[in-house]
Amino acid sequence: MKRIILVFSLLPVLLYAQSPQQEIYDNPNLSGSNYVAYRTPTWKLTPKPKGYEPFYVSHYARHGSRWLCGSGEYAYPVDRLRKADKYGKLTPEGQEVLRRLEYIQSTSIKRCGDLTTVGERQHHGIGRRLAENFPEVFKAKNTQIDARSTVVRRCIISMIAECEELAAANPKARFHNDTSDSLQYYLNQGATPKMEKIQQNLSSVENEWYGKLFKPERLMQYLFNDQQFVRDSLGSRKDLMWYIFNVARGMQSHDYTGTDLWYIFTKEEIFDMWKYDNISWYCSYGASVENPEAPFSQYNLLRNILNTADTIVNNRNYHGATMRFGHEVCVLPLACLMELGEAGAKISTKDFETLHEHFRNYNIFPMAGNVQLIFYRHKKGRGPLLVKALLNEKEVTIADLKTDRFPYYKWSDVEQYYRNKLNSYEQY
Repeated sequence: MKRIILVFSLLPVLLYAQSPQQEIYDNPNLSGSNYVAYRTPTWKLTPKPKGYEPFYVSHYARHGSRWLCGSGEYAYPVDRLRKADKYGKLTPEGQEVLRRLEYIQSTSIKRCGDLTTVGERQHHGIGRRLAENFPEVFKAKNTQIDARSTVVRRCIISMIAECEELAAANPKARFHNDTSDSLQYYLNQGATPKMEKIQQNLSSVENEWYGKLFKPERLMQYLFNDQQFVRDSLGSRKDLMWYIFNVARGMQSHDYTGTDLWYIFTKEEIFDMWKYDNISWYCSYGASVENPEAPFSQYNLLRNILNTADTIVNNRNYHGATMRFGHEVCVLPLACLMELGEAGAKISTKDFETLHEHFRNYNIFPMAGNVQLIFYRHKKGRGPLLVKALLNEKEVTIADLKTDRFPYYKWSDVEQYYRNKLNSYEQY
């Protein structure tokens, strides 16, 4: 009987848990890392604890899907394929790729870095689900929403999109919206000089994996009919492969049809390029054994989350949210600093061959990626304050803290853990 129980207990894992390789084989868009379009949740949230109700949401979200940030990201592959075309060095397949790249580039004129309509829809969806999932917070008579954004347009519009949904759900809610350079120190904090030096030391690790995982030979033969010309006249073949891949993964930020580029790569090439990018992002922001300081680039953001909560959680009459909007270079290290789910993985560079088995960046900081802390209080004041963490609207573990009713944790335990962590960094 025990053996039967064990087999059935493992069935969900066997049926639904996929390796990152299979996930990317099935959906190449996931190889986009920070370009992955936000996926609408299909899972159900755990019911609230008996006698409790949510009253406060603390939130940090990345802007939604956007155009590539720099015009050179579009121009680099176009210029090189045009040069080859000028000398008759493109295959028919290469000519079709050039046509698609030129079209995509034409749509980006004076749009680089801007939010797309896909990105705007993502934040409308997040705002709508916040109101639906936590009506006690967002549909109360006295709901207060304090929303703040970095000074970047795509972040401001993302903030507006979520707030529009919350206002539609509760026209009586009171809003305060703000964007200012004075808020940048915690909404978009950069790495300290010391962190940057450590990251530079890890650049050799990134370069090593770039050399190992990028294999452009097949793609070059697919695009060009003269490989000597490619080697002599078009620069790094690996770089060209990367730039085309970069445009390919960015296409999920748009509603265009007939411009897909995934078909020119093999599944193995797509997975290997993502594997490199996963390593690269982890080197910069993950809590690796060699660079445990990296996530502390969001020290000020986590401290703001804690300090703001302190001013709210003991107010029995409060219902509302603190909404913050910024960038992936904040969401990723924040999730790592808070040790949310797989973002808390601590891996050594010597184990990077299997990093993807523990850390999948597309689960952490897609376009519109977000961290939400949902606070609960007992209706009659008979229990401790509770909190649960959502990473991209999915319930996740908080560090190695213990709880007898996951996903709910005692706020006092969570706050103390993070305070101690920040204090130890200050002393370090």
